[in-house]
Amino acid sequence: MKLRELDVIVTAPPAPGWGGQYWILIKLTTDTGVVGWGECYAASVGPQSMTHVIRDVFDRYFLDANPEDIEKLFRQCYSSGFTQRPDLTMMGAYSGLEIACWDILGKDRDRPVYALLGGKMNDRLRAYTYLYPQDHHDTDTFWSSPDMAAEAALAMVNKGYTAIKFDPAGPYTMRGGHMPAMRDITKSVAFCQAIRDAIADRADLLFGTHGQFSTAGAIRLGTALEPFSPLWFEEPTPPDALAEMAKVARAVTTPVATGERLTTKAEFAEALRLGAATILQPALGRSGGIWETKKIAAIAEVYNAQIAPHLYAGPIEWAANIQLGVSIPNCLLVECIETDFHRDLIGGTIAVDEGFIAAPTKAGLGIDVNEALARAHPYSGAGLHLEMQDAPCSYAQDNHFAGGAPLKTK
Repeated sequence: MKLRELDVIVTAPPAPGWGGQYWILIKLTTDTGVVGWGECYAASVGPQSMTHVIRDVFDRYFLDANPEDIEKLFRQCYSSGFTQRPDLTMMGAYSGLEIACWDILGKDRDRPVYALLGGKMNDRLRAYTYLYPQDHHDTDTFWSSPDMAAEAALAMVNKGYTAIKFDPAGPYTMRGGHMPAMRDITKSVAFCQAIRDAIADRADLLFGTHGQFSTAGAIRLGTALEPFSPLWFEEPTPPDALAEMAKVARAVTTPVATGERLTTKAEFAEALRLGAATILQPALGRSGGIWETKKIAAIAEVYNAQIAPHLYAGPIEWAANIQLGVSIPNCLLVECIETDFHRDLIGGTIAVDEGFIAAPTKAGLGIDVNEALARAHPYSGAGLHLEMQDAPCSYAQDNHFAGGAPLKTK
C-alpha cells in the first residue's frame, strides 16, 4: 500500500466560529483506494501558504511511501533541510499528514487507531469544555461577566461536564509577558467565586491564560486563585520561557498545565525536566501527530504527569485526540467543542455523553467526514487562525479579551 493523492481543504466554521477562523483538513488516498483524514493545527503563516507547505512535505516525503512507516516519515520531516529540531510549521504540516496515515491504517485493518497503539486502556474519557456564551447572552459582554460565566458553567455542568475552562485574565499580546492589571486579578477572582457559587463542587475549575504574564505577574495571579483550588493554571508564562514557568509552578499550589504551543517530544520533555508543568496539553495537529504524542505521554508517565489533549480546531484533530487518550494510562481530560458544525462535519460519529466520551468502535479515527460540507465553507479571510493583540495591557481601563472569538471582518 502506497500513498498516492493529497487534497487540502481549508474550511471556515460558520458563526460564531468556535475553534478558530479556519481548519486545515488533510485527505490522503492510497493506491488501493483507502482514504484517510487528518488535520493540521494553526501555524504562524496563513492557510494558503500552509497549503503549499503541506504539499511540499507530501511530495518530498509521503508520496509513494507506505503509510505504515510512521517512524521513518517523522525522522525525514524532523530532519528536513538539515534541521533536527522542533519547528511548528513543519510539524503542523507533518502532524496532519501523519494523522491521516493512521486513519488509513485503521481502515485498512478494520480496527480503531487505538487498537494499533497498544489497545484500549480506557473505556471512556473524561471531557471538558471551554465556557462559551449561551443563546441568551450578549457575546460582546460575556467575556467580562462573572454572572454570565456562572450561568454558562451551570448549563455545562447540568449536561454532565465535570471540568470547565475559562480565561478572564485579560489580553495576550505580541509584547511578551506582562504584569496583570489589578482589575484583571480582581475580575479573575470574581469569575472563580461566581462559578464556584453556581456549581459548588460538581466540577473542577480550569483557569486558562495564554502565556501572557511575566513570572512575577503569574505568581501574583496564581496566588490569588488558590482559595478556589483550580485543577490547573494554564500556560502562565510565554511558551519560550519554560524555566520561568517552572518558577511559577514552584510558587503556587495550583498544578500548571502547558503545551498547546509546544511541538515534539524534545520540547515536552524539557518542560517536564524543568518542572514547568505536571499536566501536558499537546495539540495533536501540531505536536507531531499521534505516534509522537504517544511518546510524549510515555515520557510524562516517568514524571508522574498527565495528558490533557488541547483542542481549538476542528473535529478531525478531536478524533485523533480521543484515539490517543483511549490508548494511554495517564489521560486526565480531553477538550471538546460542541458546535453543530463540529458535529455535522463528522456525521455525529463522536459525541460527549454526560461529560464523557466512549471509546470509538469504528475503524480508523472512528469518524465519517462530510467532505461536501467541508468544501461548502471555504475560508476567504486574510487573518490567521488566532491573532495576538498588538496593544499592551491597559492599567487604566478594563481589558476585554474575547475568548478566542474570530476577528470581525469588514
